[in-house]
Amino acid sequence: MIIADGVRPDVLARSIARGQLPALAALRDEGSLSTITSAFPSVTGPAYAPFIMGRYPGSIGLPGLRWYDRSRRIARLSGHSRSYVGAEMRFVDRDIDRASPTIFELAKPSLGALSVITRGLRRREKIGQSPAFVARAAATHFRGNVKGWLALDRRVGEEVARRLRTERMRYAFVALTGIDKTSHAAGQEAPIAADAMQIVDDTVAQIRADAERDGRWKKMHLWVGSDHGHSPVREHEDLVAVLTEWGYATLAHPWAFNTSADIAVMVSGNAMVHLYLDLHRRTRPWWPSLSGTWGHLAENLLSRASVDLMILPASSSSCEIRAPRRGAATLTWSESVYCYTPTSGDPLAIGEQRSLDDRETYDATIESDYPDALVQIAHLARSARSGDIILSAARDWDYRAKYEPIPHVSSHGALHREHMLVPLLLNRAPSRAPLRTVDVMPSALAALGITAPKTLDGVSFF
Repeated sequence: MIIADGVRPDVLARSIARGQLPALAALRDEGSLSTITSAFPSVTGPAYAPFIMGRYPGSIGLPGLRWYDRSRRIARLSGHSRSYVGAEMRFVDRDIDRASPTIFELAKPSLGALSVITRGLRRREKIGQSPAFVARAAATHFRGNVKGWLALDRRVGEEVARRLRTERMRYAFVALTGIDKTSHAAGQEAPIAADAMQIVDDTVAQIRADAERDGRWKKMHLWVGSDHGHSPVREHEDLVAVLTEWGYATLAHPWAFNTSADIAVMVSGNAMVHLYLDLHRRTRPWWPSLSGTWGHLAENLLSRASVDLMILPASSSSCEIRAPRRGAATLTWSESVYCYTPTSGDPLAIGEQRSLDDRETYDATIESDYPDALVQIAHLARSARSGDIILSAARDWDYRAKYEPIPHVSSHGALHREHMLVPLLLNRAPSRAPLRTVDVMPSALAALGITAPKTLDGVSFF
């Protein structure tokens, strides 16, 4: 399973049609190329969870790249928050739900390259985890060295091909992040992003050539997908500065040490953000108990041009969804049945939806501006680690104006089509159309002849 991190389905399809990616074109011709939905937040790391665990990120305790720990039992340092950008990435395996197995634990031996989630892998089965590689990657990141990421991708691709050629693995997860990095820096249509796609194609070509030469290809599944898309950014909303101007003390990365903060600001992607209120509370409050004190803040935020959707978790089975000029609606759920009821408007522009199952909600939203939004919002809103106000950014906006080594001209993380729709290439035709990234892990298990756990959120397309 190769993750071409950040590639959009339309850009990939055009590149294949132009003859620029012959190895990927061969996969499409022999199997299929589908457009499926990612997970919310549509951001590297949390959006890997569906591929590796068959579950939505909120369901396993990864509500975003950054989150605030109300319990104060997990993030024990001053500030009680997590940021998986940097040294705290090593805590991901510790933080995720222990009752949810990874595919690495179920399909042994496995290989993981640049995987944020590695539980179940032995040290030698992790590519990109050595101290030397981590130091090089950190230097590349913090210097904003975009071309350096392409060199790292090529090195990872070559090492993966070598390991698969010389060792017999049942499963391999390979993340190539160059497309995402170059898209942030120059946009997905830029020539340097095309260079990153070429590295993905070269990696696929080498793995296939080796498998054909030694007789493994007839039994090999080789899939290529993405965890999120991208869209242009023209304005950066500095939420910390805005909230400070309004008189609130904030806690936000990279300086997340303010123990007297009023609001914790946790950005992911950077087109979505969790805002945590009443930070003294050790258990999660719901919006009805917060609205009296914080209702004015919600109204002020909704007036900002950067805000497209506001999600207010109201209970473990409901939330309110608001949008500027489009009013509000209530989303309720019970197990896998969803109801969307407009109250003062229709923020998702999908009309009233009653008693829909997972497949019906997909069909009701897939052509909208927010594909699969009902399922995605429900799973994130009910997560115990999610914020009290969740914002999804408007087009052309994101929520991080400082501290990015690569100045962003393109971003992701929100619920828009450009962020949520991703490609999936399979070298063998599926028995039904793939719908979501959360379906990939159970499908891989089916291809390997391994019984899938009953706790998965996804279903196999084989």
